[in-house]
Amino acid sequence: MAQAAFEEVVEDFEFLEDWEDRYRMVIEMGKSMEPMPDALKVPATKVEGCASQVWLHPQIEDGTYHFQGDSDAMIVRGLIAVLHRLYDGLPVGEVGALDARAELGRLGLNDHLSAQRSNGLRAMVDRIREQAAAAA
Repeated sequence: MAQAAFEEVVEDFEFLEDWEDRYRMVIEMGKSMEPMPDALKVPATKVEGCASQVWLHPQIEDGTYHFQGDSDAMIVRGLIAVLHRLYDGLPVGEVGALDARAELGRLGLNDHLSAQRSNGLRAMVDRIREQAAAAA
């Protein structure tokens, strides 16, 4: 089961029937995210496999996974915000067990993202899982 913050996104998406409204919501989620400090935008935090520039910085506190993220593309920044609601605050051991593909599928993202964006989203999920596995 996903985090409560992600369940709210699912509920909001169910309320919005038009994909363009959902797309705008994702972008707004990205805009409302706290900016990632430029000092953390380094090669070690950069996610390869994304068409846009993407950075994810893990923060493990008391066995709980947290992360900061940013992108130079508005929609990708919004996707990072969606992933933040899915993963942030999970116990490190549960991050790898979460079926991100199924959870994100509940939003219908698979049907509405370009192949490049889908690949980038997979690369971000893979990085999050790797970070949590390394911390476990």
